[in-house]
Amino acid sequence: MFIDVIPNRTSPPAILLREAWREGSKIRKRTLANLSSLSEEQIEAMRRILRGETLVRADEHLQIERSWPHGHVAAVLGTLRQLGVDALLAARASPERTHVIAMIVARILAPGSKLATARGLDAETTGNTLGQELGLTDVDAEALYAALDWLDARQGRVETKLAQQHLAEGTLLLYDVTSSYFEGHTSALGKLGHNRDGTGWQPQIVIGLLCTAAGCPVAVEVFPGNTSDPKTLRAAVTKARARFGLTRVVFVGDRGLITDARITDDLQRPDATSADGLAWITALRAPAIRALVETEALQLSLFDQQDLGEIVSAAYPGERLIACRNPLLAVERKRKRLELLAATERELAIITTATTRARAPLRGQDRIGVRVGRVLGRFKMAKHFTYTITEQGFTYARDDARITAEAALDGIYVIRTNVPTDTLAAADVVGAYKSLSHVERAFRTLKSPDLEVRPIYHRKDARIRAHVFVCMLAYYVVWHMQRALAPLLFNDDDPAGARAARASIVAPAVRSPATLRKVAQRHTDDGTPLHSFRTLLRDLATLTRNRVRLGDARFQQLTTPTALQQRVFQLLDVHV
Repeated sequence: MFIDVIPNRTSPPAILLREAWREGSKIRKRTLANLSSLSEEQIEAMRRILRGETLVRADEHLQIERSWPHGHVAAVLGTLRQLGVDALLAARASPERTHVIAMIVARILAPGSKLATARGLDAETTGNTLGQELGLTDVDAEALYAALDWLDARQGRVETKLAQQHLAEGTLLLYDVTSSYFEGHTSALGKLGHNRDGTGWQPQIVIGLLCTAAGCPVAVEVFPGNTSDPKTLRAAVTKARARFGLTRVVFVGDRGLITDARITDDLQRPDATSADGLAWITALRAPAIRALVETEALQLSLFDQQDLGEIVSAAYPGERLIACRNPLLAVERKRKRLELLAATERELAIITTATTRARAPLRGQDRIGVRVGRVLGRFKMAKHFTYTITEQGFTYARDDARITAEAALDGIYVIRTNVPTDTLAAADVVGAYKSLSHVERAFRTLKSPDLEVRPIYHRKDARIRAHVFVCMLAYYVVWHMQRALAPLLFNDDDPAGARAARASIVAPAVRSPATLRKVAQRHTDDGTPLHSFRTLLRDLATLTRNRVRLGDARFQQLTTPTALQQRVFQLLDVHV
């Protein structure tokens, strides 16, 4: 037997295992196997065996020279390629595209700085096979920064491709904003603003996220940290109209974002693509609801027999108002109000004591007023107290009439929309507004240790935008993975069962009976332990790629996947 190499003009040569024998004056050959799929090391080892050489002496042993965690890399990178994210970034392969893919996958596996990501890709300091899979062996942080600049220039095209895949005319488009603190003072985006992270007086950036009705992210925008929430809406509307080419889409935003001014100036502003503007769904603020009650447009007896009903008001011509009452929300608001009132009174009592103490009493209307204002501002309870400040002291009391009036509206909220009834029924409008929870979940994931969008250390505005976009693309991959892996996670994998178990769209969301059962048992029906997404990645990482030495021969070998790991790859439709 021997190994024969057969040249091929248009393809790599065929490597065949053959045997030969003589018949009279002719030499006959027969092909035993096609070895073209084997590596060069394996083929050379077979040549040595056929020559009768000894590959391993009796005193030599098999050695594992190095092991790299591989299963989690194969799952995430395989899903990214299945989703076509690489093609979304650029049609042709390039170093910049490869580096961006590396940053997206690394953000999911082990989020960190660009320097940490570069070290994780380097052949000498890597902790997994990501660099090997992408053909990266020597990566520095500067190459990743250059890739961020490349990505920032392509963000618009990538988002347009995502919109073409996931959005259509007449669809719901969820929009919400959050903020994140910024480390440094060199960026024009880092400004003092509303700090949602509670980290003190640090510069902020504002992040606006567009998602489908199911919560799949399609676009993200970064604004200076002092931008108010409503002011960000125009950029989202412009994306939908001008860039995505959508003329019939329903914007869904919370009551602090889609205001009267934004409806008039942005959503209903005629333009070349839409003569009537865009549809929208939002909610009324508490003063507007109180005004409806005072004008008897909203009568509280409406909720005696039902928790949802449509009302009309001359203050909102051509619009639909859907009033809802959630008893559980009413109980929660009452509890929170009582706790805030008690906490405010404790702090105010300390100020009162300070004005009456014998030694160094607190004096002066200005000094007393500053301390009182600080307390009332912290707990947002100024509207529920009456108080008098003099040069010598301070008195206060609860405003029981205001408290009673507010308590009467506990649990009541009003959805406001211009979507006609034949397009969305009242219950569907409420469900659309509640679907904003998908965007809130996206923000929690982005800010959690799963993706760690913060802290942000980049000095250039373009790189800040690209960093946030990388995190959004990472969440895009995670969102699809969690949906596919829901049977193995604590996530609800039976949406139809969850909808059936919900008494009303106004009631809080509940899990399906099947999900409650598997969560209680901590196992699936076939006995597989449940995981969170993060612990499942850790389990996949135990599938390693090993560099093996046997005598003079070296080759790489994967460990045998466990039943759980095989199930994961099957659900993701990924091959290791």
